[in-house]
Amino acid sequence: MTQENVSSISNARWYAVQTLSNKEGAVKRYLDRYMASEEMDEYIAEVLMPTETVTEVKSGKKYQKVRKFYPGYVFIHMCLYDENGQINERPWYFVKDADGVIGFLGGTRPMPLKESEINSILSQVQDAEGKEVPKVQYEVGEEVKITNGPFLNLNGIIEEIDPDRGKLKVSVSIFGRFTPVVLEYWEVERAEES
Repeated sequence: MTQENVSSISNARWYAVQTLSNKEGAVKRYLDRYMASEEMDEYIAEVLMPTETVTEVKSGKKYQKVRKFYPGYVFIHMCLYDENGQINERPWYFVKDADGVIGFLGGTRPMPLKESEINSILSQVQDAEGKEVPKVQYEVGEEVKITNGPFLNLNGIIEEIDPDRGKLKVSVSIFGRFTPVVLEYWEVERAEES
């Protein structure tokens, strides 16, 4: 999508479209792929599926996967209504009839997202760009079990969290004395409560 196309759609607004479970990516790919061939780029500026990259460890190996911020939804920046407030039928049916789409949020008379809502979503996307986040979020004072390295299977208390670097400072009891250890998020898991 060129900047020229986006700016030429002067009255485009953001709409939420509900999809079948785990079909968000397929819906986005379909709409992106056929937008030009169906001559929808005069109505649709962008299709957005907000995601972030998360890391987790299974069997001692670090894995990355993409997690959707809003499962079951894609967001479309489009010109859904004409100047008389009537629905533009071509883009309406193009989106509504795409495989995997349940429908527009709001039914037969969708309301655009508020500017504050879409700004919040776009900010989430921008903040997540190029970053990995742990699958699990931790808090200072929380007890964790170490799952990797020389302190394997020991429990400790989180003293500090460095989310930008993905590191935790954990206080571990070794021979009756507490020792601070710096670990990566994926090297710990929540301790089981007894």
